[in-house]
Amino acid sequence: MTKFIFITGGVLSALGKGIAASSIGRLMESHGYKITLQKYDPYLNVDPGTMNPFQHGEVYVTDDGAETDLDLGHYERFTSTKTSQSHNWTAGKIYESIIKKERQGEFLGKTVQVIPHVTDEIKKAFSTVAEENDIVIAEIGGTVGDIEGQPFLESIRQMRLELGKENTLFIHLTLVPFIKTSGELKTKPTQHSVRELRAIGIQPDIILCRTERPLNQDIKAKISLFTNVPLEAVITAQDVKNIYEIPLLYAREELDTIILKYLNLDKKKRKLSSWKDLITRMNNPEDEVEISLVGKYAGLQDSYISLKEALIHGGIKHRLKVNISWIEAEDLEKGKLEDILGQHDGILVPGGFGVRGIEGKIKAVTYAREKKIPYFGICLGMQCATIEFARKIANLSRANSTEFDPKTPHKLFFKWRELKGIDKMGGTMRLGSYSCRLQKNSFAYKSYRKEAISERHRHRYEFNPEYEKTLTQAGLCFSGKNPDYDLVEIIEIKNHPWFLGCQFHPEFKSKPLEPHPLFKSFIGASYAYRLKRNKNKP
Repeated sequence: MTKFIFITGGVLSALGKGIAASSIGRLMESHGYKITLQKYDPYLNVDPGTMNPFQHGEVYVTDDGAETDLDLGHYERFTSTKTSQSHNWTAGKIYESIIKKERQGEFLGKTVQVIPHVTDEIKKAFSTVAEENDIVIAEIGGTVGDIEGQPFLESIRQMRLELGKENTLFIHLTLVPFIKTSGELKTKPTQHSVRELRAIGIQPDIILCRTERPLNQDIKAKISLFTNVPLEAVITAQDVKNIYEIPLLYAREELDTIILKYLNLDKKKRKLSSWKDLITRMNNPEDEVEISLVGKYAGLQDSYISLKEALIHGGIKHRLKVNISWIEAEDLEKGKLEDILGQHDGILVPGGFGVRGIEGKIKAVTYAREKKIPYFGICLGMQCATIEFARKIANLSRANSTEFDPKTPHKLFFKWRELKGIDKMGGTMRLGSYSCRLQKNSFAYKSYRKEAISERHRHRYEFNPEYEKTLTQAGLCFSGKNPDYDLVEIIEIKNHPWFLGCQFHPEFKSKPLEPHPLFKSFIGASYAYRLKRNKNKP
């Protein structure tokens, strides 16, 4: 029978439930168990696809085109789980399903209520990924006490009643703050958080104590006493510099041993050698490289969390520490480019929507192209690179995307549904995995080392094929295309150390143990540029 681990949070948000869930998943896999992870968000949006990145952070995309919470990226990076539509549920998605059933008469005239109808729908969602998995780890978003989260907490309470204690486990992540003025760790926030949880019928089995300082036995004993949690199950979740160290931190606390014992599962030999080697490489780089990330949400790094991690992964392969400078694109519209970008070894322009900061991104492209600095454009960054090339090299001075200038005489990019034969795909965006064929002797082919690839997309605008011949003659290389719809996926400039733009989002498929080929190649080219620049310094 599938076992369920439910992870809740208390005191405040952003304590790291997603990282905790992912780390636990890594530990369970290290014992040979097949696991998967789910995220349950209490907000009423159906998905985060229309939410402002400043409020919610990155929108993560799965192979099947689901726009999901960023924690699903952590799940895939830490474990072998491949997420899908069934791995992210919101209150909006749950209520949408219930209302649709009510309108179709499926409740046979009954009064539709939170209990049992909403809770039954949530419990049904748990089962969608249970088959063929030994353990399902379900993260409940928000904090205990949030009014929106009550149906989800009630649902997991019912799961314990229905499946029994040996098949369900409650892990509560809470805060044990260190008060500098008194020099003490304080347990009261944890006590109140657990009290709130117990008031709705959930007794946590394990408490993860997020803290700056190690918890001594006296502190753990106090938490155990006031929360009715066994002393062995009060776990120190101390802050670390590198999130990938957390599975090893939990292993030292014997968290996996406790979980297996409580779920009545056999303890197999823990296999974490590859993960330990990973941390050794990350903590002992042989050199460093400077990358500038030019975006419109640079003030909130969670907006580009998969990009940040993918760059780090690319550095691991070369035993390099990757230093990222977060640059607001609008600053480049008025600032001196040499002052802002001059000390960097590579320039990356990520995806995004809307006209704000576009001209700054295009200036970054010009700087990278003219100064022969490795350039990586992703989604919108690919579009900016194409527009810049058309304006500066192909003499199409007003070239643009209809997203930014609907009246441009040179429509280099326009909505994909307007392209002939594409409207049958439905929707307003190209989402999820699409295939791509690579041109040999290209930067892309040398990175992937194969002709056929598949990558995840999230965009509305596509390259206008009417301009392919003009730009090709001017020197732009269209090195990757979708074979099904003949859509441009990758552009390159050949007479350059490394210049590539891709319409897809390669960062969504990068893992610390399996860095994405394009990020490995980009970081390698950036480091080569750094060595050459330092050699030429007077």
